[in-house]
Amino acid sequence: QVQLVESGGGLVQPGGSLRLSCAASGDIWSLNTMGWYRQAPGKERELVADITVGGRINYADSVKGRFIISRDSAKTIDLQMNSLKPEDTAVYYCNAWSVTLLRAYWGQGTQVTVSS
Repeated sequence: QVQLVESGGGLVQPGGSLRLSCAASGDIWSLNTMGWYRQAPGKERELVADITVGGRINYADSVKGRFIISRDSAKTIDLQMNSLKPEDTAVYYCNAWSVTLLRAYWGQGTQVTVSS
């Protein structure tokens, strides 16, 4: 019912910035919380940040003060990543929760590499 497509990943030097975007299509009105997860090689997938329809935001401790999540519309969320560190290198996934269907949707993932 919902398709999520991420964009904006790439290679950046430590201290640099990237902006990720996630566009949702389909039954977007069934979505409540949307957010970003990431998975580094050899590690489990972890929450980076999420945001509810009402605008309530959660950040992982590791990104507080550096990343900003925003919900531009009912179908688009962004993740502004500043002061990037090599430890931020991971595949970043867009996530959305459907209240109506009681299931989560995932994007295909976009690679973020922080290296000099």
